Amino acid sequence: MSIDGWNTVLVLGGIRSGKSEFAESLVADAPTVRYVATSAAGDPEDAEWADRLAAHRSRRPESWTVEETADEPRRLADVVASAGPNDTLLVDDLGGWVTVLLDPAHQPADDTATIAELATAIRDCPARLVLVSPEVGLSLVPTTPLGRAFTDALGAANRAVADACDAVVLVVAGQACWLKPPVTVTAALPSLAGAPAGPAANGPMGAAVGAAVGAAVVRPDTPTPTATPSASPAPSVTPGQVAVPEQAAAPWAAPTMALPVVATGLVIQAGMELPMPDEYAGPQAVERLATLDVPGAGLGVLEQVVGFAAATQGTATPRPWGNVRVLLLHGDHAGGAAAGSGAGESARRAAQARAGQGVLARLAAENGASLRVVHAPEARPMEDVPALDHETVEDALRYGWRLAEEAADEGVHLLVLGACGAGAEAAAAAVLVATAGAEPPAVLGRVTTEHGEIDDAAWMRRCAAVRDALHRTRRAPRDAKDVLAELGGGDIAVATGVLLGATARRMPVLLDGPVGLAAGLVSRDLAGQARHWCLLADSGGHPAVRLAADVLGLTPLLDLRLDLGEGANALAALPLLRSVLSLAAALPARPDGGTDGAGDSDGDGAGDGGAHRNGDGADRDHDEGEPDFREPEPDGPGPASTRPAEPAVPGPTGRHAG
Repeated sequence: MSIDGWNTVLVLGGIRSGKSEFAESLVADAPTVRYVATSAAGDPEDAEWADRLAAHRSRRPESWTVEETADEPRRLADVVASAGPNDTLLVDDLGGWVTVLLDPAHQPADDTATIAELATAIRDCPARLVLVSPEVGLSLVPTTPLGRAFTDALGAANRAVADACDAVVLVVAGQACWLKPPVTVTAALPSLAGAPAGPAANGPMGAAVGAAVGAAVVRPDTPTPTATPSASPAPSVTPGQVAVPEQAAAPWAAPTMALPVVATGLVIQAGMELPMPDEYAGPQAVERLATLDVPGAGLGVLEQVVGFAAATQGTATPRPWGNVRVLLLHGDHAGGAAAGSGAGESARRAAQARAGQGVLARLAAENGASLRVVHAPEARPMEDVPALDHETVEDALRYGWRLAEEAADEGVHLLVLGACGAGAEAAAAAVLVATAGAEPPAVLGRVTTEHGEIDDAAWMRRCAAVRDALHRTRRAPRDAKDVLAELGGGDIAVATGVLLGATARRMPVLLDGPVGLAAGLVSRDLAGQARHWCLLADSGGHPAVRLAADVLGLTPLLDLRLDLGEGANALAALPLLRSVLSLAAALPARPDGGTDGAGDSDGDGAGDGGAHRNGDGADRDHDEGEPDFREPEPDGPGPASTRPAEPAVPGPTGRHAG
């Protein structure tokens, strides 16, 4: 997808419906446009056709360039595939392209393969791309073989292209009806009274979308940042330096919603309705594991990884996460929360990671993951004053959301969340105590010095800081933003925004450490769906992580008790998780169809389609509720007399039945 937020769009419509004019309006604000003409030249004596072509040419600005593919229809896929991130393409139209494709001069040809090539090129295209096509099938089936071949081919092309595009719009009588809108506003819209009037986000295209879905959107005056390639670590920036990015999509992270925007930016509020993972794909993927040709019992608890990946990817055969990004949050906490932390130690860790050195950077390199160090606002002593003011909390939440948006726009499949700020563990413990009712000493881990020695005095100072902060805020509201302002600090606020933004873009997050779990607890009150997009590889033996995971319903996949630093623990386990997904995707099914006997799913070898054969030779179906075991019946008076044991009768497979 385009790095500046444009979507690939298919514009459908009938003859004279206004589809071409609508498509042209979507790219009207682009400085240059490559107009791809697909139709073959008409009869020179056809004046009406010449007038149509002239009308099209008259609407094109002089800055547009024209490229024709009528001489070879397969070139259209090459043109789309060769487009760069800064290009804008308008293809008009697929009806003419299919006509040329079916021309006897280009036969024999594999029309299905050519259409598939075009769909693949559209799906992988980094440019702005708008395609126009006639809608077919709204009238009688053509009476000629050539007419039927055309409608069939164009219908197949429209379906393939629509599936590859991020948005599909049908233009009827000049009115745009979004069949597959690029954004869906599901959050409650705040009052925009006093907001400056202006077009919706994303220029004319955003205006059309906004009108279609009823979104009240005003684009801020801040410039859009240039996206950073995910292959190299991006420089850290402060929240004030990042502008609101426009919605975009990546193959695994299609946009699902757009938050209302006012003059100050994104509006993040309680009760947002964000998307949930696919509720059917996860169970289907786990059921499919039982049919794989595995010599042992299977993947054990790591089946959860397959189910999670399937649900978040929306397919029963999930792929391993390829493009992974690590976000290392660096935001210190002043006061007793940072007791026992070496002066400048967190800054040294952040600089080390930024330079590609240290444990986290090495593990990121081995996993092929990009690493980004994110500076969060420093928090004040929570035992004395609020850690942050509410305006800074809003900025941090929006900043985290944008970090997730940028990752999705750059094709990231999985986010790994880590932190290295001084006092972050104590702040996370304070959030956990405030939201889950725990006791500070029960969730604060032991404090160790840089030499590996246990510092109980620092641990007690941290406990005292959390206790005093909770006493100070005992009458304060416990809303999500209030908890972040009073106790959480900048790193937890940014992490919360990351979780919400990743949820909105259907991107899973691998949590690691107290900060990410604390953000998960806070995000529940803003959007309860966020926790369903989170995965916890290992608790690290940290009491706060274990308790927060239990509250969120997250089961740690491993019990390695790794303590390499937040983010590094997850990266150490990531190769194992990828291996599990690779096996689940690549292993074939057992030759017997995934059962222990032909048509025998319960392992009794009877092949009776689920019926159980008892010792008396009677077939009993499990659905009738018959128990597998019966108490012996007394043969006469007395509690201990029973019928004599009957000899075992061999079953059909040689096993003893009954």
